[in-house]
Amino acid sequence: MATLVMQALGCDVAAVNTVQYSNHLGYRQAKGPKTKAEEISEIYAGLQQSYLTDFDVLLSGYAPSAEAVQAVGAIARDLKLQASTKAGSFFWGKGKADDTIVLDPVMGDDGRLYVNENVVPVYKSLLKDADLILPNQFELELLSGVQITSIETLVEAISKLHKEHRIPHIIVTSVHFAEFPSTVSVFGSTARSDLSPRLFKIQVPSIDCYFAGTGDMFAALTVVRLREAITNAGLTERRRWISPDDVPCTDLPLASATERVLGSMHSVLTKTKEARDEELEKMSGPLGALDKEKDSEKRLHLRRTKAAEVRIVRCLKYLRDPEVDYKAVAVDLSEDPSADVEELTEDLAAAT
Repeated sequence: MATLVMQALGCDVAAVNTVQYSNHLGYRQAKGPKTKAEEISEIYAGLQQSYLTDFDVLLSGYAPSAEAVQAVGAIARDLKLQASTKAGSFFWGKGKADDTIVLDPVMGDDGRLYVNENVVPVYKSLLKDADLILPNQFELELLSGVQITSIETLVEAISKLHKEHRIPHIIVTSVHFAEFPSTVSVFGSTARSDLSPRLFKIQVPSIDCYFAGTGDMFAALTVVRLREAITNAGLTERRRWISPDDVPCTDLPLASATERVLGSMHSVLTKTKEARDEELEKMSGPLGALDKEKDSEKRLHLRRTKAAEVRIVRCLKYLRDPEVDYKAVAVDLSEDPSADVEELTEDLAAAT
């Protein structure tokens, strides 16, 4: 997913696969091996010996073990060291992938870990090296130690990561409010010079369908759109690409990049759901002989999952030329938290 998206937007990509699976795990079953940490390191050593490590961005995604995460961290630190003599900085950001270093701390979602528990402290140890991270709500809780139950606790968690780990850029890729099940919120922040947050939010309508790979697509799009926004803002020579303190949160490169990313994603996923519904409609006739067997429920799940595969190739125009329908709005709880929460509630109701 991430490789194809970045290539579609003009990037030359060297991909190191951390697993070699027959299919994604949305099918609830797969065959194939996990890449060992020493194999990840060996592949990187091969790139080095042929002088092929002049990258601009490192995007990290799913890593199957603590040792694999450590291997990726070692690569990131080596690339940052190489780039230390260049203008600007090598930049690390997330996600499930996060050159800029884009760290995607892919650990779990909806209160459930995808990885072993020993992976969590390894990701925490890498935060000091990250310039951008892309956790979801659950991953933000794991990294910050703050349970997200309100806007105030969300701000607390983001502020803690800015200040304790000196992470300049953070995007929380999906925050769900129970009272607004039809809306997904994305929050982002670029720290000021005193490491206080400049927090913005973007609400998008949720789509009633399970898609696999959306975190990877978000991370890949962010890599491209953030670099574009940084260039447009004239920040390529500025350390860690941090905007001056007087830049409002809604004018940050991070905000404009996120708007374009979400524009692409909402169009692609809407088209995917339409295609999925058409395929499922064709399946709604009399059950075939195979579907009458005792494992028909499993077969139905497999068919539905295949029907919902994201239509990236058919929707390249939405990746390249997104419609920006969802705009960033400032979140400021510094003076009157209750007022801002009330405003956010009204925004969510309007979006719903």
